[in-house]
Amino acid sequence: MLGTPEPRTVAAQLRDVLPKLPRAEQRVARTLLAGYPTAGLEPLATVASQAQTSPATVLRLAYRLGFEGYPELQQALKRETQQRYSSPLAQYGSAEEDTGRVLSRSRRVLLDATAMTFDQLPEGELVKAAELLADPGRRISAAGGRFSTILAQYLIAHLHQLRPNATYIAGSTADHAAHLLDMGRRDVLVLFDYRRYQRETIAFARAAAARNVKIVLLTDPWLSPAATVADVVLPAQVRSPSPFDSLTPAVALLETLVAAVVEQLGEAGRSRVAEYDQMADDVLREDDGPLTPTGPGTGAEPPRGTRAAAEDHS
Repeated sequence: MLGTPEPRTVAAQLRDVLPKLPRAEQRVARTLLAGYPTAGLEPLATVASQAQTSPATVLRLAYRLGFEGYPELQQALKRETQQRYSSPLAQYGSAEEDTGRVLSRSRRVLLDATAMTFDQLPEGELVKAAELLADPGRRISAAGGRFSTILAQYLIAHLHQLRPNATYIAGSTADHAAHLLDMGRRDVLVLFDYRRYQRETIAFARAAAARNVKIVLLTDPWLSPAATVADVVLPAQVRSPSPFDSLTPAVALLETLVAAVVEQLGEAGRSRVAEYDQMADDVLREDDGPLTPTGPGTGAEPPRGTRAAAEDHS
């Protein structure tokens, strides 16, 4: 049985309704997303001024999202901000823990978190991400943070078999700068950034977006600041049976993204995987030298030239 779903973030709701909003409310939504979440903590008149509209328009958007007014929207943003930067220490003894055995608790928490990730995932965003990653005219790069870099490596390891021009980028600023030199409109950058977000990742996203690179961001429900420049945002729950955020739902989401890319590629992907397997077999056969031991008492001759070399050093 699933646990109580966490409320959707204001950002997720804004992204959902954005295409359907009247033009003035779209400006308000974009203003809030551009400076998320702190932009929504500004006074009502300030937000209206930044969006070049009236306070009444800001209020209408708050009502449309299901809030009773602007103050209630701000309270939601304040709660999100606290959760967004929550540290492992702050999560010790949290309500997520219970007195059950660790195995049963882990099963419940991780299954619930994965189910909630899929329940709240915008399918259109998944399809858009898969289309970008399957486009043969685009180059794909992926990078992550301290822990999430393993997800970037995992994605690229799959893409290597499915399509050309897929590159893993290490997490240093120097590596980011070196790749930025050659990035442009034909590039897609897949970034992984989860709470306690990394400044290097956020800066990389902004610099890449300025060069017209398409950004696919995999993040948590509170959204990395990199979401403000991302073309596609795929959030995953991070609930965990320990004080440390879990990447289990993110891995499940990533596996689903790979499956969507496979569908998009169709026969081209299958052919490349077959070629990859054949090449791997060929390399293994070439590398398959005799494993028979050589030397005195083995009854086997050493490779040509070895005896002469040994005599020279005797």
